[in-house]
Amino acid sequence: MAFPPLARPAVQALRRSLIREVANAGMDRKDVLAFWFGESDQPTPAFIREAAANALAEGRTYYTHNLGRPDLRAALSAYLSGLHGVPIEPGRLAITSSGVSALMLAAQAVIEPGDKVAVVTPVWPNVAEIPRILGAQVTSVSLEPRNGRWSLDLDRLLAALTPDTRALFLNSPNNPTGWMLAAEDRQAILDHCRRLGIWIMADDVYERLSFSGAASAPSFLPLAEPEDRLISTNSFSKAWRMTGWRLGWMVAPAALTEALGVLLEYNTSCAPDFVQEGGLAALTGGEASVAELRAELAAARDQVLAGLRAIPGVEAPEPDGGLYAFFRLEGQADSLALAKALVAEAGLGLAPGAAFGDEGEGWLRWCFAARPEKNAQGLERLAGYLARR
Repeated sequence: MAFPPLARPAVQALRRSLIREVANAGMDRKDVLAFWFGESDQPTPAFIREAAANALAEGRTYYTHNLGRPDLRAALSAYLSGLHGVPIEPGRLAITSSGVSALMLAAQAVIEPGDKVAVVTPVWPNVAEIPRILGAQVTSVSLEPRNGRWSLDLDRLLAALTPDTRALFLNSPNNPTGWMLAAEDRQAILDHCRRLGIWIMADDVYERLSFSGAASAPSFLPLAEPEDRLISTNSFSKAWRMTGWRLGWMVAPAALTEALGVLLEYNTSCAPDFVQEGGLAALTGGEASVAELRAELAAARDQVLAGLRAIPGVEAPEPDGGLYAFFRLEGQADSLALAKALVAEAGLGLAPGAAFGDEGEGWLRWCFAARPEKNAQGLERLAGYLARR
């Protein structure tokens, strides 16, 4: 009997990236305006690049501590403590090779096959698929567009968090919708999860990209005790325009940190020294750059939403944070087919809503972290395509 060389069933069942499927259809075309990936069209600030380049030129290419360089963890402790107004000690921190690696490590640390987890959706597919890779059963609690914004039914979420739930995965501000967890809902969620022993896995990668005027989106970190079952995963990618650097971090209970270090050894061993030097520069000298990016994103959000809402048949709820407009066109139910048609016929690259789960079907995601002239041209192409149809 021949045994086919196939991956295990849980891996074979993973959703393929529909964003990549659309991007691959148009990536080789120079005439396509691409808004499909979640990143700024501006490079990493020069002072961050220079710090890493200098470290690389000095030959700092050796292994570092599994949990990250001590000076970077100290700087991250100071940064997070100042941002959230509570002490967050270095002993609770782990530096990772990307935010998605942080999510995977956090899940590996606490989730076993057969565990039940809840995920607030629609959401970046990695958040929902990582528990599935580990054999967990995933239950979705969907956001809903209401009164021109995205909304979470708190009672429905709490009802889904039953005594047999192992973890809640929550991304706020949310990719793709821009929804942001209301500050007044945090305590109820934390108390409920604490009472039932449920882990909160908070994907906080967009926390600095809030349009509320506050320095950070509402976070569980200021409310939680250090020993609570809370893991906050984060990344340097978004706030400091460092998507290609693959550098992230975790805040976890101190009792979990040693185990995370062991998991890091068996995943990536450590983040590169010279990349961590770039992260250190971002934390210690990057506040002006973060403020500049937030101002750019607020203006871009207003520009793109106004343009979308001027097109008949478009529904575009207001995002509270992040990089994205999540919108739908009346009468268009197949988001993948529509996204591919926009590439082929209009030279416009958007992400299909189906990439973010069944709840996103019929919607499209526009990453508006782009120059005003590029966003304007994209809006013209969308309006022209719809007029022709």
